Amino acid sequence: MRHTLTPGDDTLHGHFSPDFRPVLTIDPGDTVTYRTLDCWWSAGPYPGGPNRDRPRVAQHRPDHGHALVGPVALRGARAGQTLAVRIDAVVPATWGTTVAGGWPSDFNKHYGVEEHPVVHAWTLDPATMTGRNQHGHTVALRPFMGVLGMPPAEPGRHSTIPPRPCGGNLDCKDLTAGSTLFLPIPVDGALFSVGDGHAAQGDGEVGGTAIECPMDEVTVTLDVRDDFPLTGPVARTADAWLTLGVGASLDDATFAALDSMLTVMQRLHGLSRADAVALASIAVDVRVTQIVNQTVGAHAVLRDDALGWPGR
Repeated sequence: MRHTLTPGDDTLHGHFSPDFRPVLTIDPGDTVTYRTLDCWWSAGPYPGGPNRDRPRVAQHRPDHGHALVGPVALRGARAGQTLAVRIDAVVPATWGTTVAGGWPSDFNKHYGVEEHPVVHAWTLDPATMTGRNQHGHTVALRPFMGVLGMPPAEPGRHSTIPPRPCGGNLDCKDLTAGSTLFLPIPVDGALFSVGDGHAAQGDGEVGGTAIECPMDEVTVTLDVRDDFPLTGPVARTADAWLTLGVGASLDDATFAALDSMLTVMQRLHGLSRADAVALASIAVDVRVTQIVNQTVGAHAVLRDDALGWPGR
């Protein structure tokens, strides 16, 4: 069955919480099509100036994080199972914004731009998948959702900014249409939310923002798996397995991603742990997902063509 969710009083929220009532309850295997705002709750295109002056929709509140749509509950989903999020389509709107500098942060301090904000206003063409800013720079669009996730099990409201093992603000640019994200379910019903559309982003999201944009369409198919236990996010793309780690440092995030990758290699190919380590050292790439979300992220990538397996 197919369902539709659009931004509104009932669907928009700026925190994760296991206490939020679902706005939609679906069966495993159902498909949901969303329309989403940009991360800043913008009411329309923003040409520049102080970010605090950005026009925002009426539902925005000062304590809100990213503009999320949901949550969606899955009938029969239980904590400890795995949520499979098949990303069927991600279609950006026709405008987006990148903000750099102008606020206190470790990375802005390193760059020397805490007092030097800039805003790049982008015109996006979903037909040609290209974007152009006011300075004439052009980029190829590769749209994805920065936030795909569920609330921690602990009661109360939780920030949308740091990514968690149950998903959230992962900001992984490889989670484009055609990929599937697997997440450990932390609460009964799953309570899945989506938001923070990115039209394009580099690994690391080094300035703190991507091309932040509304999405005219985000279509996902949600399912529950009992045969794929996880401790953190894992993704399947068209030609690779990805495992995502989050942590207080890049070392922590990297080893979390690698621990998950070794487990995936053992599960898929019947390897010992030591054999998995040996082969990973040859065939697995480690990348920085993002360094700007309080909790940082790394991901490990095993491409299908990186290794030939015996008997295949």
